[in-house]
Amino acid sequence: MAGKKVLVVDDDMKTVELVRLYLDRDGYQVLTAYDGVEALRQARENYPDLIVLDLMLPDIDGLEVCRSLRRESDVPIIMLTARTTDRDKLAGLDLGADDYVTKPFSPKELAARVRAVLRRLPGERGPEEIKSGELTMNFTTHEAWLADRPLGLTSVEFKLLGVLAKEPGRVFSRANLIEEALGYDFEGFDRTIDVHILNLRRKVEPDPGRPKYIKTVYGVGYKFAGGEQ
Repeated sequence: MAGKKVLVVDDDMKTVELVRLYLDRDGYQVLTAYDGVEALRQARENYPDLIVLDLMLPDIDGLEVCRSLRRESDVPIIMLTARTTDRDKLAGLDLGADDYVTKPFSPKELAARVRAVLRRLPGERGPEEIKSGELTMNFTTHEAWLADRPLGLTSVEFKLLGVLAKEPGRVFSRANLIEEALGYDFEGFDRTIDVHILNLRRKVEPDPGRPKYIKTVYGVGYKFAGGEQ
């Protein structure tokens, strides 16, 4: 997803620069605007892949910007605002916003939400099926098999295995796995991941004591090894 364009719209320059810093680190091309008029101009001229949009803007507020954009395109929009009432949140979502982040916010979490929304776009969802060694995962039916044996994975186990298997060799920290597989509303602890991995190994590994698929990288996290010893 590196190289995609993200338009950040906020009337506070410090907020814009903070968000830009984190998105730059993820490899995005960051466009900026400080009012609603400029936001619409940037969106219409530069065709961003996603917009981070503050609600309280001069000239034209964020809700009206969102309303105007939705008449013209389906570009993903993440609302960023100090308004915290359910009424404000629902107003943005009803207009077609894809996510909602309230101030004060964690720029790290916002960057993660940008990645999550972009992953949901058509063409960004990855393969419908993965085969590695004797393991097969079907992301349409949410089923997994080892050879011809159904694994009977829980929803959480399937999501964790899917995140690992889609990027073999990449080392995921526990925080990575929570963010990418379980989402922001997950209320467990980092070490809960270890329990899920243990249960996954019991189902996936021919010998859980000598894992071939899900390997531990000590002091860091876990990676998918594709059935190699």
